[in-house]
Amino acid sequence: MSLVERALKKLQESRGSAPASTGATASRAAPKSSPPPPAAPRGERPMTPVETTRVISIDREALRRMELLPPANYERQIASQYQHIKRPLVASVLNRDPALGSTPHIIMMASALSGEGKTFTSINLALSLALEKDVEVLLVDADVRKPHVSRIFGMEKEKGLIDLLTDNALQPSQVILRTDVPNLSVMPAGQPIETATELLASERMRDVAAQLAAPDGRRIVLLDSPPLLMSTESIALSTSAGQVVLVVRAEVTAQQAVKDAIATIASNKPISLILNQTSTPPSAGYYGYGSYGDASPPKDGA
Repeated sequence: MSLVERALKKLQESRGSAPASTGATASRAAPKSSPPPPAAPRGERPMTPVETTRVISIDREALRRMELLPPANYERQIASQYQHIKRPLVASVLNRDPALGSTPHIIMMASALSGEGKTFTSINLALSLALEKDVEVLLVDADVRKPHVSRIFGMEKEKGLIDLLTDNALQPSQVILRTDVPNLSVMPAGQPIETATELLASERMRDVAAQLAAPDGRRIVLLDSPPLLMSTESIALSTSAGQVVLVVRAEVTAQQAVKDAIATIASNKPISLILNQTSTPPSAGYYGYGSYGDASPPKDGA
């Protein structure tokens, strides 16, 4: 039995809930409520209003050099895997899955420890989701002490999540930045503060999470969070998420670390596992990234 399978078994036994699946949330039947209205054709559906004027350029070649995108000869393979990973996530948002509470659109991207490939996964998943015709994507740098996403996209000096939480007069639309990728926007971490944990656990954070939903309910928010076992911020952040995606690095992450990370999250919170850097084909129902993806831990510990 593999590491992830053992972790899943433990998760199922301790929570008594439906099984999670690596790569995405567990398959669930869609509620009987009426389906959401059809979206306009791609390119015609307006994004949720964003007040900032700066546009972030997504330099794919620069991301490849930083090993945050797969090399060209792996691109199709990795793209196919992300198509599998994102399908249940998209369905859970569009179908308003009641098991995910009032914030199914808020997906916390987590890991037990640093060097698991979480930021690699967050960026690639965001780019894959942005190809969808029926959703828009917001990638939030919620790793407020080590803002990897903000540094990668040159947003370190921009106002972001922490500023939003400290200033009640500030609106989410004022700190969301467009990118040159259709349907993808980003939110910087903002200025660091010692009381980050308390802010992320606050009622203001829950209000912000609710505000990040697009009026038509079709925005998916990915929170790139700190490692669960290395910070208190990530545990606080999980209370505002509708679901958690835990990135596990194959043959590196200790089984106990996975169990301990799962134990930090509320028992009623749906958790999915992504097996990263696997060198063997995943078993039925599991998704991996082949032999590529953060081959060595990034210098900043993403």
